[in-house]
Amino acid sequence: MSALEKSDNTLCIREIFQQREQSFLSDHGTPSTLATRRKPEIDTCNIRTPFQLDRDRIVYSNAFRRLKYKTQVFLSPLGDHYRTRLTHTLEVSETARNIARAMRLNEDLAEAIALGHDLGHTPFGHGGETALIQVHSAHFSHSDQSLRVVDTLENRGKGLNLTKMVRDGILKHSKGFGNIIPATPGETAVTIEGRIVRIADIIAYLNHDLDDALRGKVIAMDDVPEICIRKLGKTHSMRASTMMEQLVYNSGPKEGKFVLNMGEETFQAMTILRKFLYEKVYRSPAVHGEFIKAKKVIAGLYNYFMDHPDDMQKELEKMEMAPWDSGKNTLKRSVCDVIASMSDRYALKLYARLFFPNPML
Repeated sequence: MSALEKSDNTLCIREIFQQREQSFLSDHGTPSTLATRRKPEIDTCNIRTPFQLDRDRIVYSNAFRRLKYKTQVFLSPLGDHYRTRLTHTLEVSETARNIARAMRLNEDLAEAIALGHDLGHTPFGHGGETALIQVHSAHFSHSDQSLRVVDTLENRGKGLNLTKMVRDGILKHSKGFGNIIPATPGETAVTIEGRIVRIADIIAYLNHDLDDALRGKVIAMDDVPEICIRKLGKTHSMRASTMMEQLVYNSGPKEGKFVLNMGEETFQAMTILRKFLYEKVYRSPAVHGEFIKAKKVIAGLYNYFMDHPDDMQKELEKMEMAPWDSGKNTLKRSVCDVIASMSDRYALKLYARLFFPNPML
């Protein structure tokens, strides 16, 4: 018998680790022994906990690999150092892990949620999301789509069968321009780890989007509000460290609940910085103009597949996603799934092939 195999009277590595969790997790952390899945599974892993297994299932998914060619802020950037949706996801994951570790929460749970939080994001960033809202449904959101990816689209329709805690965190990570730390019941994740990912997402994009905007000369450092520099720091590293430390040191139990708090000054500076980025970067002519073009690509592809369902079915097959079944999904729903799953470069190439004339020699 190998060292990794368990006999009838010995604990496997996973069980030993789960016992260790009980000793280092705080009372507010989420033990992996509480994890349950959407669908029961007969076989369990002898090495990995359920949250570690979720992490691996996400990382090995097709949807995760496509993130490397999806826009974060700048549409199909040519520079090697600009963020993509994949590098954003990795930065959110690192931020969430650091915060969870400092608070003695479950790092594996936080990491799994962070790695899966943007799997349903559209090509062309939020411009693509806006386009699908316009042509498909006013109720479309990338957080809902991310849950749909892990539940029913990946693995040719079988999904990834993630734990309920990870699924909940993925669904409730998004905040748009809402409160950084929401208080509305039902809007926040059921676990502290899931709530941390929501804040880690903001910490990550505030810092790297500012960094990319400066690199792309959309703004200059002198344009950044002085209070943000003074309260958060002059560099990416200083700002990220300040935000994480203030969250860790100001959060804790209060009246029987674990309350996440950034501290008044840090929270104010973050709010001002986010408003500045929305006004001067995301809605700047240099960025917004490209997304207007991208919306036309999304609308063109959407209308084409509505008229050519056989071609849409072929795209689902290429992506190894759930095939269109009119008994389960409307044509509109499957067309939306195809469009949302595309990378920027694939959508652009497909649009060119379908709508650009092919000159004859």
